[in-house]
Amino acid sequence: MSEAKDNSTQKLHEPLLHIVKRAGISRPKAWLIRLLAILLALVLNALIIYWLTGLNPIAVYKTMIDGSFSTKRKFWVLLQNTAMLLCIALAVTPAFKMRFWNLGAEGQVLIGALSSGALMFYIGDKLPSGVLILLMLVCALISGIIWAGIPALFKARFGTNETLFTLMMNYVAIQLVNTMIAVWVPSGSGVLGIMNSKTNTGWLPTIFGQKYAINIIVVAVLTVFMFIYLKYSKHGYEIAVVGESENTARYIGINVRKVVIRTAALSGCIAGLAGFLLMAGSAHTVSSTIAGGNGFTAVLVSWLAKFNPFVMVLTSALIEFLQKGAGEIAQAFRLSNDIADIATGIILFFIIGSEFFINYRVIFRHKAHKEGK
Repeated sequence: MSEAKDNSTQKLHEPLLHIVKRAGISRPKAWLIRLLAILLALVLNALIIYWLTGLNPIAVYKTMIDGSFSTKRKFWVLLQNTAMLLCIALAVTPAFKMRFWNLGAEGQVLIGALSSGALMFYIGDKLPSGVLILLMLVCALISGIIWAGIPALFKARFGTNETLFTLMMNYVAIQLVNTMIAVWVPSGSGVLGIMNSKTNTGWLPTIFGQKYAINIIVVAVLTVFMFIYLKYSKHGYEIAVVGESENTARYIGINVRKVVIRTAALSGCIAGLAGFLLMAGSAHTVSSTIAGGNGFTAVLVSWLAKFNPFVMVLTSALIEFLQKGAGEIAQAFRLSNDIADIATGIILFFIIGSEFFINYRVIFRHKAHKEGK
């Protein structure tokens, strides 16, 4: 009698569904889940757009596509923006794979651009363009290394929280940029114009008639290098081991402090490179918004791609396409930017949510009983 009562109580409190971690899933099935998530997001967006604005969703989506592909210039801008977001995502990836939560990429990009801009401002008319570009590159890389190396050194030596440390370094970099602009622009407008626009000294050369081409090529080469570095090099192996377990890394003889500092320095170095490319290759000016928030968006790119540099190409392109398309929608239909941001946010939310179904299974009560039997 007592046993029957226990069984009825257990049945009464049994949950409707169980969440079980998947042992493994094939790559085609994983991409199918992501594709379904995007399609569902598009359907939901269409319903919301029609409900809020009464516009034809198909026309809205066509406008989104036109925002990136309707002209040659828009397509090159999409490629440039994708390359810069990808470059910053590549910067944070080694640190993230090591479980060093570098949220300071925004500041590291800024400090790289600032050091490049300072050289262009003070000695831009005193050196040949090629020599100046080389000096700008070296200073940008060193600046990025220093900006990421300081939190890494404190993390390795004193166990400080690198998340807060790197985040606070962003604000220091922003204030440094604003201070230097105030020094360089006596009028107090706070806006620094295009630098060396008459002589193009310190500007990267155009390729194929496009000033963005060299940025895209550099980032493409960097993507291949990072894939090989993380997957096949000794340093990449050490990063993976430290990320899995620092105790295991120490047990097999890996110097954890050295790996932490070295990997953070690499992360800052690539972010500094992004700052140099923005300064010398596209913007040719310095501002506190030159990174465009990509230091934080890059975190999303890296996580969605599971730290795979080649997959990051797709995620970067998707995010930039959505952002440009959202802006085009707002402009073409005279809508608030909030509508466009809502549409972009829904798509990204569905993509992130699809990762749950890739990593976990949802088993309902009836099916769980069958599997148990």
